[in-house]
Amino acid sequence: MNVQPLASLAMKSINSLVSLLFIGLILLAGCAKPDPNRWQGYIEAEFVRVSSPLPGALEVLKVKRGDSVKAGQGLFELERAADLATQREATERLLQAKARLENMKKGQRPTELSAIAARLAQAKAALELSQSEFKRWQQLLEKNVASPAEFDRAQTALTRDQRLVEEITAQLATASLGARSDDIRAAEADVAAVAATLARADWNVAQKQQASPEDALVFDTLYVQGEWVPAGAPIVSLLPPRNLKVRFFVPQTRIGSIRIGQNVSILLDGVAEPYAAKISYLSPQAEFTPPVIYSQENRAKLVFMVEAWFDSPDPARLHPGQPVDVRLKP
Repeated sequence: MNVQPLASLAMKSINSLVSLLFIGLILLAGCAKPDPNRWQGYIEAEFVRVSSPLPGALEVLKVKRGDSVKAGQGLFELERAADLATQREATERLLQAKARLENMKKGQRPTELSAIAARLAQAKAALELSQSEFKRWQQLLEKNVASPAEFDRAQTALTRDQRLVEEITAQLATASLGARSDDIRAAEADVAAVAATLARADWNVAQKQQASPEDALVFDTLYVQGEWVPAGAPIVSLLPPRNLKVRFFVPQTRIGSIRIGQNVSILLDGVAEPYAAKISYLSPQAEFTPPVIYSQENRAKLVFMVEAWFDSPDPARLHPGQPVDVRLKP
């Protein structure tokens, strides 16, 4: 009996049976009813790119990619020797301007005031003598003992000494007042201008080092120590957990049933429990189906982009670009 033809016939029968089963599975999958409330999407993130508004060489980079930082934790420092020197200069100039202003307000020195007061005392003593002489010559003139010329000389001396006392009294008052009001206002303006220069220098020094604005993951560092960083160029890219969101695309036939604030479930590969999220944005403009979505269930040519924020983001499992399935909660 020849066994070879029987074995060949059996193998052909098995291959035919496998082909029929495979075709049946394909037809069964094609006939399965798609879930109208489930779409494909991916995780998106809004990064916080920390930079300095001033240029400079990156002197110290305090973090590396993958680090977790707390709010207020330092991230980097730019070279700031020149800014520190400008700050010290402005500080000294402010002290100088304030001292000049206080000196103007105080008036002349105590020894100078004492000298003027001594002259005033001498002038008053001379005035008392002149007054006595005037009275004496006046009495003698009334008795016709003195001549009018001698009386005139006494009167002139009295007037002279009175004016001298008035002059020195005014000098003492002026010396006690200090500088003129216009000069004091000018000095006050100088103090304000130097204070503004110091404030700007302080701001420049502070901007050369930046800290994390909130708890976050260091997603990336864009410069290394020693490199020159232009003004405003991001140096550290942070990913706060609350900045994780989901972006998915809904066919135009279903966009009318989606609303902002609606709850959705986010399903990840390998994670049993779905994540809760809430729709926060509906694109007002339609677009063609992105090529990154490979789904036999998605038949629509036009879709609308929808975004949803996580209720409790998990940065350990959620990563930007990660594909997810989004299911609309009833």
